[in-house]
Amino acid sequence: MTRNQQSVLLLVALSVMAVSGFAPAASRPFVVSSRAPTVVRMSDVETDVEEPKMNPDKPELPELKNDYDWDEKFGGDKDWLSENVPGKVVVGELELAAQVTALSKLEEKWRKVRVKEEYEGARLLGWSEQGEMYNGRFAMFFLVVGLLTEYWTGITFPGQIEEMLRVGGFIGFEQ
Repeated sequence: MTRNQQSVLLLVALSVMAVSGFAPAASRPFVVSSRAPTVVRMSDVETDVEEPKMNPDKPELPELKNDYDWDEKFGGDKDWLSENVPGKVVVGELELAAQVTALSKLEEKWRKVRVKEEYEGARLLGWSEQGEMYNGRFAMFFLVVGLLTEYWTGITFPGQIEEMLRVGGFIGFEQ
C-alpha cells in the first residue's frame, strides 16, 4: 500500500468516525441525532456549567472544599481550643516585623552556607575536599605505575626519577 493510499484510507476512516459520532466532541462541530436526519450545531446545545462557588470572606477567591467554621461545629466540645491557636492568633505589626527580620537573617545565613558548599564542591585545585580526593587518587595511580615499572625494568624509584629529569632536560648538561 502506497503512502497516498494510506492517507486516503485514514481520511475516509476519520470521516466515518465523525459522521457516526465516534470522534470526540471537541473535534467535530456538529452533533448528529440518531432519531432524525437533522444536524444540530454544538453552539445551539445548552450545557449545564455551574459557576464555581466563591469564598464568602474573599469573593475574588473560589470556595474551598470543607471550608466552614470549625469553632461553630465543635464549640460545645470541652477539649476544643479556640484561643491561642496557631493561625488564629493576631500578631501585631512590631512582632510581625521582628519575625520577618529574623527569617531574612536566617535565609541569608543558609543561602551563604549553600553558596559556599556549591563553591567548595566545584573546586578541583587547592585545599578543598575534591582536590584532596584527586590528589590521593593520582598518588595511588603513580605509585602503582612506579612499582610496575620497577618490576618490569629493574630501575628503582630514585632511578626512575633521575631518568625522568634527564629526559626532561633538567639535569645532565655536560658540555
